[in-house]
Amino acid sequence: MPRFRFRLLSAVLPAILPALALADPLEDFEPVENALVVAAPAPASNADDPVVQRGRYLVSLLGCASCHTDGALIGAPEEARALAGSRVGIAISDPMRVRYPAVVYPPNLTPHPKAGIGAWSEEEIAQLLREGMNRHGGRALPVMPWQSYARLAEDDAMAIAHYLKNLAPNPHQAPGAVPEGEPASAPYVHVGLYQRR
Repeated sequence: MPRFRFRLLSAVLPAILPALALADPLEDFEPVENALVVAAPAPASNADDPVVQRGRYLVSLLGCASCHTDGALIGAPEEARALAGSRVGIAISDPMRVRYPAVVYPPNLTPHPKAGIGAWSEEEIAQLLREGMNRHGGRALPVMPWQSYARLAEDDAMAIAHYLKNLAPNPHQAPGAVPEGEPASAPYVHVGLYQRR
């Protein structure tokens, strides 16, 4: 009888092992090199204003264009869409645990009245930077590092807002956020840190 069990097990095991294997949660991902340094575009107006210049310097230093520029997250920034939002999103839930993670798309930061922040006041922009609260009272997601920006001096936050309001309005519309469990129709990247067990 033990020999029969061994033969049965040796015959069945190869057939069931593939079914027992866990699927690779990153099988749908490929490595990319993002563009970590993307220059902040020149303002369309008030370029000589020292506050606008300071804001541009701070936006460059904080790396805002590395996410808010189309293509930058996958290493191919489109200069014509600098700070005008991205069609490439960022997974905000763990694709190692969830087949379809929640995805956000960095929005348009130009003063376009519909696609961008044209309806925002400079004070509202500064509030988002320093407090993580948008103009409607909603909390910014942690993928936008407002927790670090909370340390900005009020004058610096206002300089950033003043610079952004002096950019050329760009009509580019970033895709809307995708909730966890739904497949995203636009591409996205997964950024995360994992500790070895």
